[in-house]
Amino acid sequence: MARIGGIDLPKNKRIVIGLTSIYGIGVSTSRKILNKLGISEDIKVANLTDEQVNAIRNEISNYKIEGALRSEVQMNIKRLMDIGTYRGKRHRKGLPVRGQRTRTNARTRKGKRKTVAGKKKATAKK
Repeated sequence: MARIGGIDLPKNKRIVIGLTSIYGIGVSTSRKILNKLGISEDIKVANLTDEQVNAIRNEISNYKIEGALRSEVQMNIKRLMDIGTYRGKRHRKGLPVRGQRTRTNARTRKGKRKTVAGKKKATAKK
């Protein structure tokens, strides 16, 4: 079992996809790491040799991953909130930050619908 960056990589997946289970490494970064080391992207995680795992581990140590990256992202959000930017205010209110509409949709950020009394669509009068 390959354990890299404090994460157990899934054994039955290809290494290029397995590396993406580490926070901060996506497919493009994974491909870049494997190309630099000369490791095939088609090898399964279970079939990696110890030398290959150590080489990947050493290369990934050059990247900011997992806890360090999470704390940096949280500090950036906190900084936006502290200086009172528009984006910081949206984070504080739990609303979409990047300009999406909120009249409909935005349920991921806003949470479950809260029914408001007397808020029906106005009917057209004749």
